Amino acid sequence: MPKHLSEDHIEYPWIYRYIAAIFLSGQVVLRLLQGKFSSRNLLEQMATVGVGSLNPVILVAVFAGMIFTIQTARELSRFGAVNFVGGAFSLAFCRELAPILTASIVAGQVGSAYAAEIGAMQISEQIDALYMLKTDPINYLVIPRVVACFLMLPILTILALIMGIAGGVFVGMNFYNVPPDVFLNSVHELLEVRDLLNVVLKSLIFGVLIAIIGCSWGLTTKGGAKGVGQAATSAVVTSWISIFMFDFLISLAIFNGNGINFTIP
Repeated sequence: MPKHLSEDHIEYPWIYRYIAAIFLSGQVVLRLLQGKFSSRNLLEQMATVGVGSLNPVILVAVFAGMIFTIQTARELSRFGAVNFVGGAFSLAFCRELAPILTASIVAGQVGSAYAAEIGAMQISEQIDALYMLKTDPINYLVIPRVVACFLMLPILTILALIMGIAGGVFVGMNFYNVPPDVFLNSVHELLEVRDLLNVVLKSLIFGVLIAIIGCSWGLTTKGGAKGVGQAATSAVVTSWISIFMFDFLISLAIFNGNGINFTIP
């Protein structure tokens, strides 16, 4: 076989990697249920996901909240309903913008890092060395990263929601003369417990998706340094696509009138 077509330079097809990610997620769930979990790297990974992503998440949430408030208040002011801007803003930001924006940032920063780190280990045969040392790479590398994203993404999303509302309050008060108490009362009136549960549910699922895709793309990396870069980029794009796909399915299940109904006492 010619050098440029050798096995080390052939990249796995996208569908192969996605199927591999599905099988990897099954292995992670099974091993967690069996108690096969290495907590050695968990705190480090939680710091990577949480502290490492905190600043961009907060900055994006604040500016997104201000931008969306400007757009919403501009339209509501035409109908003399600018005092309801808080409620309209909170529904859209809580249901969609906060979890989507937070997950996208974490996918770009953390998911790509997972793919690059594990991909570099794969092409340098460090994964094979773990097997030689009787250490399972899924238990040692994948599960701590999945658990870290699962735990930290809801916290980041709630912080993003709070900071987004703070940005909305600032814009409403300084540009549209909406007092903070009026803005927050409107948020309280229209925002339901189900909406907050929606935020947590989406962020939990998005966290697992980001970690599984990043780790799976890293484990299937081939082709040297070029393959590592391609794996990192592809992992981010695939994470974004998966986030929007699952966001549609979750929203359809929760908010569709003919879908699943969650009864909140």
